[in-house]
Amino acid sequence: MQDIIVIVGPTGVGKTKLSIELAKKLNAEIINGDSVAIYKNLDIGSAKPTVEERENIPHHLLDIRLPEEDYSVFEYQKDVRRLIEEITSRNKRVIIVGGTGLYIKAALYDYTFTEGTTYNDYPNLTNEELLNRIKKYSCGELPHINNRKRLIRLLNKYENNEEITNNKDNLLYPIKVIGLTTSRDYLYERINKRVDTMLENGLLDEVTNLKDKYNKSRILNSGIGYKEFSDYLFNDKPLEEVIEAIKQDSRRYAKRQYTFFNHQFNTTWFDVNFNDFNQTIEEVYNYIKG
Repeated sequence: MQDIIVIVGPTGVGKTKLSIELAKKLNAEIINGDSVAIYKNLDIGSAKPTVEERENIPHHLLDIRLPEEDYSVFEYQKDVRRLIEEITSRNKRVIIVGGTGLYIKAALYDYTFTEGTTYNDYPNLTNEELLNRIKKYSCGELPHINNRKRLIRLLNKYENNEEITNNKDNLLYPIKVIGLTTSRDYLYERINKRVDTMLENGLLDEVTNLKDKYNKSRILNSGIGYKEFSDYLFNDKPLEEVIEAIKQDSRRYAKRQYTFFNHQFNTTWFDVNFNDFNQTIEEVYNYIKG
């Protein structure tokens, strides 16, 4: 099997455009690796590529669930592994692109889940919030507040009422992990502008049309770009504060993404040339071919 190409990095660095251009060059199909883009009608806030932007390249695991439906990392794992078999059987390459590191790693490494298990890396919760949730279940010794990995593992154990086992360092497929990056200050500037552009493109209308689904949708109450609007829709929080909260949550999430991709994958990082993105495409393509 040829290497599966995995394109990761924080929001706003060009992952989608790179994946499409590489798919053309490599005769590849693309599998979505973003946990929010899986859902129908969550288009602007997830920065989901439009039909036009996809340029007739087959994209998989976009728009496969309604917002009120659940979709677990266990289901994602099964779907990705099935798609890898299907795509490679057609003698085509596989590109996985997205920023949800846990989903991607669970699909490509030997993670073992019990049927029905929903495993969450809680990207929108601080360590303090994780610890407070654990306290609702546990009267025993608590993890240190700075040990995020153990906090996440323990909270999952309580919320699932079962233990998840895995051999997370056992890679099941040959892969090359491409990380796109830029300076922290410039990234944060791009994230802030990206949120403003989402508002200009109709994010508020998108969210308002989903209002009646918030009371039963996990993704609307956890996905960045959607969960923040709950206070605006139901608690009269000013829109300006909601927008700032989205920007702040996005910046914090970007920082956690870097940490995850640095520690959980053997990632080769490329500094994006935003003035000449074709140069970045060629650099990555030459690395893959080399």
